Amino acid sequence: MPRKESVLRHKSELFADRIVRLYRYVSEQKESVMSKQIYRCGTSIGANIAESTNAQSEADFINKLSIALKEANETEYWLDRLYNSGYINQKGYESMKHDCTKIIKMPVCSIKTIKKRIEIQER
Repeated sequence: MPRKESVLRHKSELFADRIVRLYRYVSEQKESVMSKQIYRCGTSIGANIAESTNAQSEADFINKLSIALKEANETEYWLDRLYNSGYINQKGYESMKHDCTKIIKMPVCSIKTIKKRIEIQER
């Protein structure tokens, strides 16, 4: 039976594609440190979410989503740095930041839900 499409996975894949394009754009401006940082963490979000779909346990699922959440927070940091240093314009920054914020909220909700379920099962 085919797996149900995960909205979070889909959004993280689209975001990773945007990050790759951002990396290319910033690299063309001869900025290598920040471009590599945002490339690494921005694409790692989706990779960890993809790994979570085959988690071996609820604890493993929470762990993978927690790593994705950390990477998303780091991505947000680098977006701020790129904008504040003038490498990306306001329109691009606000669009990327909006998407990143949405991605951050989704694993937070999933983690809370799973933790509540575990807590209820342990009672």
